[in-house]
Amino acid sequence: MLAYLAPSDGVLSVWVRTLGQADDRVAARDPDRPITILFWQGDSRHVLYLQDTGGNENHHLFQASLDGGAPRDLTEGEGAKVAVLAVDHRRPKELLIAWNLRDRAVFDVYRVYLDRGLAVLDTQNPGNVVNWVHDNHFAIRAAVAQNADGSSALVVRDDGISPWRTLAEFSFSDGPPQVIAFSPDDTQLYIISAEGSNTKSLRSYDLATGSARVLVTDPVYDVTSAFFDHATRELVAAAILRDRLEWTPLMPGFEADFSAMRNAQPGDIEIPDASADGNLLVVHYVVDDGPDAFFIYNREAKESTFLFYERPALKQVALAPMSPIDFTARDGVQIHGYLTLPLGIEPRRLPTILYVHGGPWHRDRWGYEPIVQWLANRGYAVLQVNYRGSTGYGRAFLNAGNREWAGAMRTDLLDARDWAIARGYSDPERFAIFGGSYGGYAVLAALTFTPNAFTCGVDIVGVSNLNTFLDSIPAYWKPMLSMLRERIGDDPEFLAAQSPLSRAADIRVPLLIGQGANDPRVRQEESDQIVAAMRKNGIPVTYIVFEDEGHGFANPSNSNRFFAAVESFLGETLGGRVESPKPGEEIEAFLR
Repeated sequence: MLAYLAPSDGVLSVWVRTLGQADDRVAARDPDRPITILFWQGDSRHVLYLQDTGGNENHHLFQASLDGGAPRDLTEGEGAKVAVLAVDHRRPKELLIAWNLRDRAVFDVYRVYLDRGLAVLDTQNPGNVVNWVHDNHFAIRAAVAQNADGSSALVVRDDGISPWRTLAEFSFSDGPPQVIAFSPDDTQLYIISAEGSNTKSLRSYDLATGSARVLVTDPVYDVTSAFFDHATRELVAAAILRDRLEWTPLMPGFEADFSAMRNAQPGDIEIPDASADGNLLVVHYVVDDGPDAFFIYNREAKESTFLFYERPALKQVALAPMSPIDFTARDGVQIHGYLTLPLGIEPRRLPTILYVHGGPWHRDRWGYEPIVQWLANRGYAVLQVNYRGSTGYGRAFLNAGNREWAGAMRTDLLDARDWAIARGYSDPERFAIFGGSYGGYAVLAALTFTPNAFTCGVDIVGVSNLNTFLDSIPAYWKPMLSMLRERIGDDPEFLAAQSPLSRAADIRVPLLIGQGANDPRVRQEESDQIVAAMRKNGIPVTYIVFEDEGHGFANPSNSNRFFAAVESFLGETLGGRVESPKPGEEIEAFLR
C-alpha cells in the first residue's frame, strides 16, 4: 500500500491506496490545518502523522487506523514539540521520538508503545544533545552534542545503557556532523562531515577504534544524503547536489537499477521510501518545467510503474525552464544560482524578481518551484542566488557568511542584480527583491542599506532586529545559541548596526510584509516594529497578518489571499501581468 498527502475538501490530508487498485481513501484529516508530515507504522495497519496548532510548530504525534475511527494523540500536553526518530517494520508496536516534554529547552528520547498509546522515557538529554541516533536493534547508541564554544562532539555507547564516550570531535568551522545510520552489524557509523576537508564527505567511523574512512567526496560540492537498503540496512548510494542532484552507487548491482530508473522518466531522482523487503522503491522525479512524477520501481524485474504526478494539471501548461548560472562576486568569490526566464518574451530588459532563499543555511536547487513558475508566468525573470553562507558548496563558502548578514551576504545579492542587468536580462528600473525568513531579512536589509537598488520589496516573516530575534528564539534552540551567535554576531552594538530596523527611515520604495501571528522562529514583533518605525516616519507599507499561521502560510485560503495581494503589488510597481481577483482572495480583513 501507498500512503500519501493530497487535498480532501481543500485541506491536505492523509490518503491510502492499494497498489494496482483504485481504492484511494482518506485515512486522516484535520479540518483546521493541512497535514504535512507522514509515516507508516511498522504494522502497515496504521499511519502516523505530526500536527501543530496554528503554525506554532509544537507538533503532536497522531496515530490513525486504516480501519477508520478518530486519530489518537500519542503525545498529549501543551507547549511541547515532538519529532519522530525511528519507525521500523521489524518493531511494529513501537517507535522512538524526540520530545521536549520534561524540559522545553532539550529533547529527550521516548519509546512509544503504539498498542497502548504509552510514551516512556528512554534516554534523558544531559542538556547539550541536538541529535540522537539509534542502532539496528532500536537502541539509542549515538548522539551529537553541541559544546558551549560552538564545536560539537560525536558520542557513542556500546548498548542502550552503557556510559557514553566521545568518538570524534568537530570544530565550529567543520560544523556538526550529520549522523546517517549504523552499519548492518552495528560496528560502523555512517556520517556526513567536512572534518579535515573543505567539502562534506560521506564517511564511516569504526566504533571500536574511532578511525574514519572516506567513502564518497567531491572537491567542490557537499555530499547531501545517502540511501540504504530497507531489507539489509546496507549502504546503497550517496547523493551530491551539484547544479543538479547526482548519485554515486556503492552497492554492487545498483548502478543497473539507477540506469533503469533514469530510463523510465527524465528528471533528478530521489528515493523517499521503499518496501520492507527492499524490492519496491518509491522513486520521485524532479524536473524544472513540469510537475514532479512518482513511480514504483521493481528491482527484481527492473521495471517502473507510474503512480501519479504531484500536480497533474501542470502537464497541460507550458512552464519555464530553470537554468544554472554562476558569476564572480566583487571580492572574487564564485557564486552559483539559477535563472528562470518567462516564456514567449524576448529576454531583454525584463522586470525581474530576486527571490532570496531562507535559512540562511540552506540552498536553492534545480527543479519545479511554484513561486518561481508563478512569477515567470506573470512575465518576470526570476533570479535565485546561493549567496555565501548557503550550504552545499563546502565549509569555506558556508563560513564566509559568518557575521556577514548585512555584509558580504547582502552584497552577493547586489552583485547578482548587477550581473543580470549587465547581461541584458533585467531592467534596472523594474527590479524587485522577494524572500521569506532570512530571505525576508535580506529584503529589509536591501531596502535600508541600499535604498535605491530595488524598485520594491516583499518580505515574509523577515527579521528586522537581530538583537530581539536572538533574544526570542524558541527554548529548544538554546543548545544552538553559541552557533547562532558565531554565525550572526554576539555584540549588541554590532547586531544593531546589522539590523534593518536601525535604518528603517531610509526605505524609499514600496514594501509589502506578510507575517504569521504564531511564528515561533521570527516572532510577530519583528514585523510589527519595522512597520511601526516606517509609519512613524511617514513611509507607506502594506502589512498583512494571519492569526492562524506560523513561519510561513500553510492554509490554502491564506496563501491564495497573500499571493493575490503580492501579484497586485508587483503589477503596480513592476508592471507584470495580474490575474483578476477571485472570491476568497480579499485581503482587507488581514491588513494591519
